[in-house]
Amino acid sequence: MRKVFQEELKSVHDELVEIAQLVAAALDKAVESFENADVDLAQEVIAEDARIDFRQTALDERAIDILALQGPVASDLRTLVGSLRMSASLERMGDLARHIAQLARLRYPESAVPAPLARTFQRMAELDKQIIAHVAELLATHDLSLVAKIQGDNADIDDLHASVFRTIADPSWTGSPALAVDAALASRYFERFADHGVSVARKVSYLVTGEWDGDMTSN
Repeated sequence: MRKVFQEELKSVHDELVEIAQLVAAALDKAVESFENADVDLAQEVIAEDARIDFRQTALDERAIDILALQGPVASDLRTLVGSLRMSASLERMGDLARHIAQLARLRYPESAVPAPLARTFQRMAELDKQIIAHVAELLATHDLSLVAKIQGDNADIDDLHASVFRTIADPSWTGSPALAVDAALASRYFERFADHGVSVARKVSYLVTGEWDGDMTSN
């Protein structure tokens, strides 16, 4: 019975990793559609988000069944409850990738990226890609050295996010109101994507160490 239980726990762990990999793929496509006004790729991201949602729901149902049938305690209970919360964060990251793609589709055939902010958004996208890659690796390996890298990338994104709002609020801004709204929304999506990555990282850290990060409850 114990062997079956451990196999069930491993299946939950493996599913988390696979969902993170799906989110990484969605972000890659969403960024390309956003930067290149690729409406076909944007539509692909939007349609495939349902797959991430389905996988998250299936994982949650499996974890709840294990909780109900096996009555886990201590670290096993912590793993299952943490998995439920991490799957929610990963699903939300998938939603945010979809939102980025939706912006690209909304403005097609024009670009949703304001020219003065193109390099800023390129950098935000690069950092988000690093974050989800580190999150997937962290889930797979529990290498806690990755937590600091994720948090560092998130801090850089926070700075870039603030710079976007300074740019569109500056009197020298000449873009249309619609373009300013697009910039604000896109920046928020990239910023929140990173926040959810940090949330997953903190929960993995808790699962490994049994100690809560001081800021963990904020995400």
